[in-house]
Amino acid sequence: MDISEVMRRHREALSMTQSDLADTVGVDKRQIRRYEAGETQPTLPVAAAIARAFGITIDELAGEDTHRIDLTGEWWAVWQTFKDGEEVIAPQRVEMTQSGNTIQISSTTRGVAPEGGGYLWRGELKLWDNEILLGWYVASEAAVRAKGTMYFLVHRHGINLTGRWVGLSYDGPITTGWAVMAKDEQEAIALLTTIKQEGSDSND
Repeated sequence: MDISEVMRRHREALSMTQSDLADTVGVDKRQIRRYEAGETQPTLPVAAAIARAFGITIDELAGEDTHRIDLTGEWWAVWQTFKDGEEVIAPQRVEMTQSGNTIQISSTTRGVAPEGGGYLWRGELKLWDNEILLGWYVASEAAVRAKGTMYFLVHRHGINLTGRWVGLSYDGPITTGWAVMAKDEQEAIALLTTIKQEGSDSND
């Protein structure tokens, strides 16, 4: 893949316009258009600024294969949440779009009915060393004030994620619970059961 295609794909994955990228990098929009059309190549300082904007290396911008785990796609997320002091296990579908080390994530189902505390949300995660995902989430619905952070350990083959969330919820200003993601709903539920048990055992 050449630099023009890499630029276009990463820009679109981050929902950036050519104008957005031009403003971030500090060049004219026409220059970005020329890069993406393959009419010219960016100078090294401009290439470095474009790579930073995308959260990738210059090697990746140039189309080099760096063996980075790609988490783009549809996943099943299962959350350990609480309402009125009672545990609620909430599975829901989420969509992840990765550009370099940056991942945009959004829920596509609530998992739990609104009256039970379910809501749609979106967020952003950063991938570190193909091993850790760290980021934030916020409710997409104006009536819901939920927001917080997520921390996941990435399976070495990228097949699942295990971790915790911390944030605002119905049961208090700061609450936390276990969280997992997998490609299959039942696998995700089973994984959450396992890490809950392991966490309970370590506290005994």
